[in-house]
Formats: sequence, structure tokens, C-alpha cells
Amino acid sequence: MTRRRALRATVSLTILVSMFPWLVGTAQNSDVSQKTQDLAATWQGTLGPGQGRRVVIQITAGTQGEYRALFYDIDRRGDAVPGRAIPLDGSTVKMTFTMVDGTYVGHLAPDGKSIAGTWSQNSAPMPLNLTRAVTGAEWVIPTPALKPRAMDPDADPAFEVATIKSSNPEEHRKFFRLRPDRLEGVNETVADMITFSYGVHRKQVVDAPAWIESEKFDISAKPDAEGMPSLRQWKTMVQKLLTDRFKLSFHRDQRELAVYVLSVGPAGAKLAESQGDAKGLPGIGFQRRMGDLGAFNVSMADFINFMTRNAGLDRPILDRTGLTGRYDFKLSWTPDDAQWSSVAPNVPRPSDDANPAPPLYTALQEQLGLKFSAAKALAEVYVIDHLEKPSEN
Repeated sequence: MTRRRALRATVSLTILVSMFPWLVGTAQNSDVSQKTQDLAATWQGTLGPGQGRRVVIQITAGTQGEYRALFYDIDRRGDAVPGRAIPLDGSTVKMTFTMVDGTYVGHLAPDGKSIAGTWSQNSAPMPLNLTRAVTGAEWVIPTPALKPRAMDPDADPAFEVATIKSSNPEEHRKFFRLRPDRLEGVNETVADMITFSYGVHRKQVVDAPAWIESEKFDISAKPDAEGMPSLRQWKTMVQKLLTDRFKLSFHRDQRELAVYVLSVGPAGAKLAESQGDAKGLPGIGFQRRMGDLGAFNVSMADFINFMTRNAGLDRPILDRTGLTGRYDFKLSWTPDDAQWSSVAPNVPRPSDDANPAPPLYTALQEQLGLKFSAAKALAEVYVIDHLEKPSEN
């Protein structure tokens, strides 16, 4: 009797599998999904064809079930690039490294010991197959360069040395860089310096002389205190430079202006908490061209400040998101003619892309879960009382 029951059970199972073959697939997928939950490990592999470059990715599990990743390009540098590792669809693993515009997509093997995939950086894909490192056989990660010591947060620095001269009209580059111990600017206007240091849109600066936009300067300045300044301290130093060298004086007022209200969309924000040092400088900029934005360790205030200065928007932005953290994200949009011409009037637009990114307002909602709403509202304005051109040195 027992053997007959066992035989009937076997036949029944065979019939079920033949009628519903997805049952087997479910069991296999469940096994792979279980393996995917064990991503926390040190993974290593060779990037690109042939000998390639050795890469190490260390994945750790967070307290909320999320994964974090550190990417090491050990044949080039010892510094870690922080990112996020996210298991998807059972065997598919995606890792994003916003700081270097890098993405890795791979498939975890059923035994959980290897991941076969592709690394893409600046839209250039390269094969990268990873294996789980065995204890004692891990590749040695070079000692990273020493990070500069942060400036005392209570310090109130000024520029010890500041060189300002008129820009070369043949120089078409334009940049504003904050290095650990120096500020460098090329083709900067006073309007640029005011909008950076006070975090306002150009239309919030009123009653200013016309040359505030037309006269361009090259700036090199060194702080008078030791350590790497915070963003707040950099802004304070530029404010003092405007007062000392340009004799800027102004008063604040409130006026009704056309504005963009930045808020969280109905589906909620799609922003990943930053993997960087909360006290570190934010990293934000166009990575290949205008409209291809990478942001690392960025607050909403940092984002708005950058967009105000660099995105060619025709009105100020008011923050109504309520978001108080720091985030890593990418935002890709196709600038319209007005945005492009206001930022790079003498530079031809790139040729049409076969698959163009959406307009800014669509990209904000689809990619970040944020939205712009055009409105009129009271906004703070800076009324210029006095301003002078600096003497060169």
C-alpha cells in the first residue's frame, strides 16, 4: 500500500509539472532570489578585454535591507567611489556610482559565486565579470591619498590672497572651481559671484549697473585659514571679496516675481540618500554636456543654487520640497533654445540625438519625482546700493 501511494504521488507531481511548467521556474527563481539576498561580500574582476584593469567592489548590507557599494579601480587609484547596489528581479544586480557616472548591471550565477555583467561609464560599456573573493586571495587595495583636513567649522575665513584681472576675450572657457585650498574662476561676472555667494537668481539682483553682466573676470584666491573650507565658508569668503574689492553694498527687500516652485511630485521623491560624508563638499556639475547632470552629496539648496547659475532658467526657484537630506542622483534633460542660448550663446548646439532626453520639467518628475510649477510669489531681492569695478593686481 505504501509503495502504491508513493507511486501515485510521483505520477501526480509529474502531471502537475507537465501541466504547469512554471512551477519549476518558480522554484529556481526562488533559489536565485535567495542567493541575491547574499550580495554582501568583496567582489573582484577585470574591466575590459585582455588584461584590462583590476576592479574591486565591496558590498555591505545596511540596517534597512539596502545595499551599499564601494568601487575601487585599484590599478589607477586607491580612493573608494561610493555607490549603491540594488538586487532586481532575482538574479539581476544593478550598481550605480553617481560620483563617476558609472553603472554596473550583471546577473548573479545560481551558486552565488560570480556576477557576469557590463560596466558603463560616460555611456561607454565594457565587460566586467566579478567573482566573490575568497578569504586570503583578495586583491590588495592601494592606500588612498590623504584627504585634506576640514577647516574648523567655527572659523570665519577671508581670502588671504586674491588676484582679480579682466578675462581674455579670446578665452571661451568658463568655470568656477572650489579646490581644497583655492578658488579659481575664469570668465566670471559679478552677477555670477553674487548668485553663488548669496544663493539667488540673477532676477533677484536689482538696480545694478549694466556691467554686472558684461564685465568678466579671472579670479584666483587663497583662504587665510588652514583646512578645506565648507561650502558655507566658501560663500562667506566670496561675499567678503565682493565687499572688499568691488565695494558692494546692498539692502534686501521683498518683491513679487515670476518664480518656479520646486516641490515633490504626487508619486513621491525618487532620490537616494547620499553615500558620501555629510560634512564633505557637494559634487555637482554637467558631466558631458549641458543637461547631463551628476550630483553627489547634494542638498536641495545645493541643487537649486547650481540650477540657478547654470541651467539657463528664466526665473528664481523657491524650495517647497521639505527635503532636508543629502542625495546622489543623475538628471538628464534636453535644454530648450532659451536655456541653451542663455548659458552658451556663442556655442553651437550639439547635433540632434537619435534618442533625446525629455525636457527639464518632464525629466524632473520622471527621474527625481520632483516638479516645477510656474507661479508668482513674493521673493527676496537684493537691491544694489553701490558697486565698483576692481583695480587689477
